[in-house]
Amino acid sequence: MDFNMELIANGIWKLVLGEPEDLTPVHYNNFSMLSDALEELPVRENCPKAAEGLKWKKTARGITVTLPMNTNEDIYGFGLQLKSLNQSGRKRRIRVNSDPPADTGESHAPAPFYVSSAGYGLFADTFRYADFYMGTNAEKGASNEKTEVNQKHEEFSESALYALKKAKEERKIIIEIPHVKGVTLYFFAGELKEAVQRYNLFSGGGCLPPMWGLGVWYRTYGGSDQNKVLELAGQMREDGIPVDVLGLEPGWHSHSYSCTFQWSSMFPEPKSMLDQLKEMAYNVNLWEHAFVYPASPIYQELIPYSGDYEVWNGLIPDFGSPEGSKIFADYHEKYLVDQGISGFKLDECDNSDYNPSNWSFPDSTEFPSGLDGEQMHNGIGMLYQNTLHGIYKKKNRRTLSQVRASGALAAPLPFVLYSDLYNHKDFIRGMSTAGFSGMLWSPEVRSCENGQDLLRRVESVVFSPQALLNCWRIPNPPWYQVDVEKNLQGERMEDWEYYFNTCKMYLELRMSLLPYLYSSFMDYHRKGIPPVRAVVMDYPEDEQAAYLDTQYMFGESMMVCPLTVEDGKKRVVWLPKGKWHDFFTGQVLEGGKSIEVNADYDEIPVYVKDGALIPLAKPVMAVKEDTVFQISVKSFGEGVSSFTLYEDDFVSYDGTEGNRVVISRDADGEIKVVRSGDGEVRYVIEL
Repeated sequence: MDFNMELIANGIWKLVLGEPEDLTPVHYNNFSMLSDALEELPVRENCPKAAEGLKWKKTARGITVTLPMNTNEDIYGFGLQLKSLNQSGRKRRIRVNSDPPADTGESHAPAPFYVSSAGYGLFADTFRYADFYMGTNAEKGASNEKTEVNQKHEEFSESALYALKKAKEERKIIIEIPHVKGVTLYFFAGELKEAVQRYNLFSGGGCLPPMWGLGVWYRTYGGSDQNKVLELAGQMREDGIPVDVLGLEPGWHSHSYSCTFQWSSMFPEPKSMLDQLKEMAYNVNLWEHAFVYPASPIYQELIPYSGDYEVWNGLIPDFGSPEGSKIFADYHEKYLVDQGISGFKLDECDNSDYNPSNWSFPDSTEFPSGLDGEQMHNGIGMLYQNTLHGIYKKKNRRTLSQVRASGALAAPLPFVLYSDLYNHKDFIRGMSTAGFSGMLWSPEVRSCENGQDLLRRVESVVFSPQALLNCWRIPNPPWYQVDVEKNLQGERMEDWEYYFNTCKMYLELRMSLLPYLYSSFMDYHRKGIPPVRAVVMDYPEDEQAAYLDTQYMFGESMMVCPLTVEDGKKRVVWLPKGKWHDFFTGQVLEGGKSIEVNADYDEIPVYVKDGALIPLAKPVMAVKEDTVFQISVKSFGEGVSSFTLYEDDFVSYDGTEGNRVVISRDADGEIKVVRSGDGEVRYVIEL
């Protein structure tokens, strides 16, 4: 190597090539690297071997970086990827796009970060539309000895000709970054999970949501007025449906597409409505996007701090400038957050080439901060999140919100991704891919073909980072009617009682899992371990897991294997080596093999690692400030084991050093509970 690798933390190296741009993801990261947590990981003194073969050069387009790649190397990451899990042999373009037509790497949440089974991760600190060729090409001369001729073709089809093929010879990882004279690269040592941990801790650690944010979310009908929202809220409580968060859609704005961020005439007394919802223990989340309509109170003030093009007749705030971010944040704080709003849904902060209602801006757009349109497209999702998260951080109040676009270094930001694309198999795949890049993903329940489709989607979302039902198109809950037109007319499905009871059962299960999931997020926050992640992260030596994208790990001990309505009632599940326990029945299964599972439409296969202890809470309708969880412990298998619960105030940033409640099982099978700390008791555990 003719360059210097700087060790900046245990297992993390920094490499500066040429003259990097000033405005990059690291420049705008508002969080500090968690060095102490990194010191708790295995000591890695040697830089990953891939860095030893790194080469780079300047080109007419920008710069090109090459690294060696083994023929058997598996690659994961690049942000939210809904079409594929293992990226070996593929080209990935890091470009924000909400509606990519194919598996190109473009996504509404891409990231220039990947992890390799060769024992490292790599992050390129840039907002540019970088291209990553993951073993698709070899350098000139590498094929000199390939002289076979007259080979017989066995299959004649485009699918066979263009099928993904892993290389049989040594190839290269090629990274092309346009419009730059240099770039800073960061290398993260370790196997898949360890490398991801280092990246997340480098980013600032994983986010820690408030406990209510892990409960059930319900986005209300877009045509609802103030009275209809209150009526629905009361109906949910009367029906015994647990809901923590009610989301209001675009109709709350006096003008949306672009937005005023002011209450419309449909909500004449918003403070009164918010107070009544608070009394019913609801948190309220507001939909918005960034583009500012001329009638907005902040429009004139933002003119000097916005891009030189408009979108939907609205300004594009320059969230890369402190002035633009402050104007936007100050207004939201005074007129929305201080009135009781718990979070926001940040829509259309991505880009689209394939939607007739174009909300993108040209790549040549100039912003006062110095960012251009290309950089802003890849950065606006993160910058937008930073702007609104800063309000809650200043007030020492945690939030969990939604966002459509994200990117590099996302882990500390408490926003969950969603999508307008709606293939259920893709949504399940997103549960595995997002965790490789410090992102959270929700396979929200929205449009459903029929009642069976509704159940399959509810089952998936209950075992996700955010249990969200997005009912913006229908005034009545989907368990009454999934057909939009019939729902609008108030008609109920013939078997609505069955769907009501089944959905209620699963939403109550979600509430039972809150303490378990909260501990998983605490591991994310403190150790960088994704709460939801691909099976291969936990079983990197398992060859079957390398491409396994139809099931995923949920927390420390659970593996979730959803079905779609297209699957019917059967699917094949892969169980890694070891004993596994059916979460619902307790049946013991031997791993290291595939099994065919029969699951009716009201069943989802979930398996628990042998020896695990799972705390389950008595369901509550919503998490309140004084909620105390009544917990029973479900034991799977035998032998010494433990699980740690975290008791704190569940809402503030400085309240995370409360009690630790360790549930343990000794060699004789006796379960004990030991509480340490002097915080308030929030868990009552029944043995």
